[in-house]
This record gives sequence, C-alpha cells and structure tokens, in this order.
Amino acid sequence: MSIRDIQERLQGKFTPFTLRTSDGSRFNVPHREFIFITPRRVVVATRTGYVNVLDPLHIVSIEEAKSLPN
Repeated sequence: MSIRDIQERLQGKFTPFTLRTSDGSRFNVPHREFIFITPRRVVVATRTGYVNVLDPLHIVSIEEAKSLPN
C-alpha cells in the first residue's frame, strides 16, 4: 500500500474502510473526517477522540467496512 492508494480511496463518494497493518492491527475509517494523511504518516481517529499514528510502510491492505448506522 502507498499513501497514494489511500488518497485515491478518499476521492469521490466515500465508502467506509479499514486499514490493516503488518502486525495484524485494524483501524476503522467510518468517515473521511476520521483520517488525516501527511507525506510520512497516516493518522486515524477513533470515535472516542483518540488517534493512531501509522507509518504507511506498515499498512498492508485496505478492506471494505460497514457503514455508520443512521
């Protein structure tokens, strides 16, 4: 995965997704407001307001996730 892959995922109509890292951790992105991308880091916020700072080199996949409930 590259930062470009994640940025492309954020273009157009948004669909929730999960980032999976090399250690098996999963980080849900239920809305585009939950993710911030810099040239060297990917920051994913949780629903409780905490953030996870990820090194893009350790992001191994993007998976479809369920939508937020209405």
